[in-house]
Amino acid sequence: MIFREKFAGWYRNRFVWMEVILLAVSAGAVVLVSSATSQTRPVDVHGQIMTWMRTTLEQADPGAHNHAGHHVQQVTTDEEAKPAVICGVHVYGYEPAEVATLADVQTIYGFHLCGVAEQKRPWDWAVKLAGPVIMDMSTEPPGIQVVEATADVRFVDRLREMFPDRYAQQALKEALAPSEMADLRRRYDAAAGL
Repeated sequence: MIFREKFAGWYRNRFVWMEVILLAVSAGAVVLVSSATSQTRPVDVHGQIMTWMRTTLEQADPGAHNHAGHHVQQVTTDEEAKPAVICGVHVYGYEPAEVATLADVQTIYGFHLCGVAEQKRPWDWAVKLAGPVIMDMSTEPPGIQVVEATADVRFVDRLREMFPDRYAQQALKEALAPSEMADLRRRYDAAAGL
């Protein structure tokens, strides 16, 4: 009987309702803070640069990559389309390094590996364009410079001439990440109809 009297009116107690209100207000505050935090996360500039770089290289004529000695099969009829260029990229860095948006980036230093996806031509036999690359975003269309050796200058020396030291060291060691390479091969096979 005492038990029933003691707990029967708990919902009428003003302290219980104050606790319920405080709990609801606290939960609401947590939801507001977490939603505001998720909306103010910094933009993934590096990811945006990778996407922009890949798209720009794929849309550019292979000759714009400035590689010497690579020739793509010429289209013979109006019905045939130019073969797609499929690229994988790795961004070493960009200038200015402290930017918060893609629009503020002036120069990108990275690596590209592109395959010209001629129909039914497997990856191993495709024309490929590869190497460290500098992309100038301040021009329209964007400037694309690849590092190539000349008769007088070795590749390593040319790389060090073109790239800032912090990126040149990476360019001598790194190429594409395994996940980027797998994505490149998958997209190439689809574009080549394999």
